Amino acid sequence: MGHVFDFHDAVTYERWLSSPENKFVFELETQLMRDLLKPMRGESILDIGCGTGACLQAFLDMGLQVTGVDPSTYMLDIAFKNVGSRVDLYRGYAEDLPFGDNSFTYACLFTTLEFVEDPQKSLEEACRVAKDRVFIGVLNRYAIKGIQRRVKGIFASTIYNQAQFFSVWELKSIIRGILGAVPVSWRTVCQLPSPVGKLAHSLEQNKVVQRCPFGAFAGMIVSLIPRFRTKPLAMRYQTKHTTGTATG
Repeated sequence: MGHVFDFHDAVTYERWLSSPENKFVFELETQLMRDLLKPMRGESILDIGCGTGACLQAFLDMGLQVTGVDPSTYMLDIAFKNVGSRVDLYRGYAEDLPFGDNSFTYACLFTTLEFVEDPQKSLEEACRVAKDRVFIGVLNRYAIKGIQRRVKGIFASTIYNQAQFFSVWELKSIIRGILGAVPVSWRTVCQLPSPVGKLAHSLEQNKVVQRCPFGAFAGMIVSLIPRFRTKPLAMRYQTKHTTGTATG
């Protein structure tokens, strides 16, 4: 089942997001998501593990038809307060989404894989319900910030004790195992310990810098390719027997 956020977790996360520095970090992450996903206005998206609705609002700002799903009723309560009836909200798990195949144009897992029980099954489900592209955003295993979070968890109880961190290479390996050689693109942000300031902001927006695989937040876009199995059919053809003399 993975880690389901309780009331304390939900309130703590909402309070964390209200900090100016954390807001700036979140804006960097959502801008990366927007750049990679390149959504078309009016299309539909499923936010898997929508939490308190921070990404839901970002998707609404992109002009998308938005649906959110999360296993935590406390997270969904806060999400409803933040976005209201503009978004369809459901309670459910990433490994068993309550939607049919190809129900949405896009699917998104934004810092969701870290807290699920079965990351591969969650990605399979995301690819099942989406028909165009899937965005995956994770806390980078090999970032300095990621290492600091894990070390801190050794000495104190934090939410990151419940998290499983991923690298770009691990994500690509899982995706290839599920879908084969589909188009995959990735970038990272939050390369610096504190991304606040004009110089830091300029560096974080640089596309070359974002190709460094050690940023604290890694974003990956997966383009889904329809697959068809073909079966050769034997064709029956009866030759016509001609009579008479051939002229030449």
